[in-house]
Amino acid sequence: MDNHNIHSLRILEEIERDDTQSQRELAKKLNISLGLVNAFVKRLAHKGYFKVTTMPKNRARYMLTPKGFAEKTRLTYEFIQYSFHFYKRARGRLKRLLSTLENDGIQTVVFYGASDLAEIAYVSIEETGLELVAIVDDFKSAERFLGRTVMHPSILTRLEYDTIIVTSISSRDDIYDNLVKLNIPKEKISWLE
Repeated sequence: MDNHNIHSLRILEEIERDDTQSQRELAKKLNISLGLVNAFVKRLAHKGYFKVTTMPKNRARYMLTPKGFAEKTRLTYEFIQYSFHFYKRARGRLKRLLSTLENDGIQTVVFYGASDLAEIAYVSIEETGLELVAIVDDFKSAERFLGRTVMHPSILTRLEYDTIIVTSISSRDDIYDNLVKLNIPKEKISWLE
C-alpha cells in the first residue's frame, strides 16, 4: 500500500469521524502539510467520495457519500492486508537477526527507533535470551513506549550494551550519521535487512 492510499484512507476516516474539521485541523491530525491535505480533499471530492457544503463563518462540511464509504472500506481492507504482510516479513527478518546475534554471543541490545518495527522486535526479543536495555529515538525522547521511557540517542555513550538494533523507519543514512557522531563503532550497529 503506498502513501497515497494511506493518506486517502486517513482523510476519509477523519471525515467520517468529524465532518466539520477544517483542512488545517486535518493536516495537524494527519501530520501532513496543509497543501497536501487540500490536494487530497479536492481529488477525493472530485471522485465523488464526499460532498462539500459550506457552513457559516467560511467553514466547510464534508459528507461522505456511499461511494466514499465503499472506497474507505476497500482501502481499509487493503491496509489490513498490507499490515499483515509487513508484520510477517518483519517478524521473519527479526527472528533471523536475533538468532544470529545470540549465536554471536550478544546478550544486551538497544532499539534505535520507537516505531511499529520496534513493537515487532519487542515481541520477537521476548522469545530469546537477549535483554533489551533501552529504546532511543531522535524525536520521541521522554515519551512512553512499550512500558519504557524513550531516551534521546545521546544516552548511548553512557549505556552498557552489546549492540544497537535499528528499528527506526527513518533514513538509514541519517541514523548512521547520528551514531558516527556519537563515536559508536559500526560493529555495534545491527541493521534489519
